[in-house]
Amino acid sequence: QVQLVESGGGLVQAGGSLRLSCTTSGLTFVDYAVGWFRQAPGKEREGVSCIARSGGSTYYRDSVKDRFTISRDNAKNTLYLHMNSLKPEDTAMYYCAAKRWAHCGWWLNPNEFTYWGQGTQVTVSS
Repeated sequence: QVQLVESGGGLVQAGGSLRLSCTTSGLTFVDYAVGWFRQAPGKEREGVSCIARSGGSTYYRDSVKDRFTISRDNAKNTLYLHMNSLKPEDTAMYYCAAKRWAHCGWWLNPNEFTYWGQGTQVTVSS
């Protein structure tokens, strides 16, 4: 059974930092490109970042570039998202997702991803 479990969310003031983790099991992690999505109330789920299975290529939506860093530890089957300079508009439920492909491809489309976690809430106060 494939499981993706996010952790690390919480309440933080604007300008603060958080590190999200996504621990996976039941899949061969190194075979998957993995990414982070977020969804705010009343809004569609949107892609935040993606990392290729080798870790050699990373992608970010424009609004988080230079503030967020995605990384993975294939030995620990874990995905990370380091978030700095957080803004109130970053408030959302954050999800990790995996697709069995070497590269991120059209990663902004949630339908590209097969497996999803349950999410971790990030709230940024102004």
